[in-house]
Amino acid sequence: MTDHPYTIVGAGAIGGTLAVHLHAQGVPVQLIDADHDHIAAIRAGGLRVDSPQGTITADLPAFTLDDAPQELDRVLLAVKAQATESAAAWIAPRLATDGYVASLQNGLNEATIARHVGTERTVAAFVDLFADVVGPGVIKDGGSGGMAIGEFAGGTSARTRRLAEDLRHWGTPKVTGNVQGYLWSKLGFGAMLTATALADRDMSELIDRHRPAMNGLAAEVFDVAAAESVELEPFDAFDPACYRRGADPDRTTAATDALVAWLATQSKTRSGIWRDIVVRKRPTEVPTQYLPVLALAERHGIATPLLQDLLTLIRQREADTIDMSEDHLAALDRKAAS
Repeated sequence: MTDHPYTIVGAGAIGGTLAVHLHAQGVPVQLIDADHDHIAAIRAGGLRVDSPQGTITADLPAFTLDDAPQELDRVLLAVKAQATESAAAWIAPRLATDGYVASLQNGLNEATIARHVGTERTVAAFVDLFADVVGPGVIKDGGSGGMAIGEFAGGTSARTRRLAEDLRHWGTPKVTGNVQGYLWSKLGFGAMLTATALADRDMSELIDRHRPAMNGLAAEVFDVAAAESVELEPFDAFDPACYRRGADPDRTTAATDALVAWLATQSKTRSGIWRDIVVRKRPTEVPTQYLPVLALAERHGIATPLLQDLLTLIRQREADTIDMSEDHLAALDRKAAS
């Protein structure tokens, strides 16, 4: 493959943050996004990322879908999960024969991408990043977390090692053949964070106060992961082994204590799901992330009452048919304890 720029499709919280760090490392990168105001701001003044470590601004080539380059080589896909299908269909005819698409998204999106570009041109990735777009051309990053990169077909490769090396200004991505283990662990953690979007309090406070619901949500996700023979991987302050069905309660308590303490140190105190509902007033990616989990649960005959209730509540919040209230979490607590 020729050493063409990385193309980040989706210049939002994840894509924009990683673009700035690639640029700071001296790695060529260009942006494509459907938000014309965001692209216009980047073209006019660069893309700015504010983080606890300081502010970085990068002058980057930025395009809308209408004026984007016609051939793409190394694509880092960072759109919301529900946009994966349309984004992959848009990328496929433009992707070089020796190019690839890496999914730097939430959820299990690699199979969707592979349907459009082929398994051999699909890279799996996990990223735990606390960031938000707070205005056109401006991202607030709460600090880097974990990242893992590998081939969707299995194993690792020169291109996954190269991607990890190019991202070293951001952090230290792990190159592994078990990205799925990280993605499923994040689905368990993500269910907890999603639940906090039902109330107007910080993530750390709500996870601390509603441990039965949080533990139960993670356990349901991990029941499905076990049925799929997924080997869960720990990341950052989250240890999935402590939330699996039958885990030692003392170990779970200690793990949640540590998780709550870690979340309390983050400058981003509310989830991206909360921000989508309350600030941006747009549909979340929660259904796209968790409907595949529910489908697998049904196939394996696994009960997921908490996860099903959570999706219903999130949809009701999106439609503004229920109020934001900690009572929703209390109800999940009661169901988890029953």
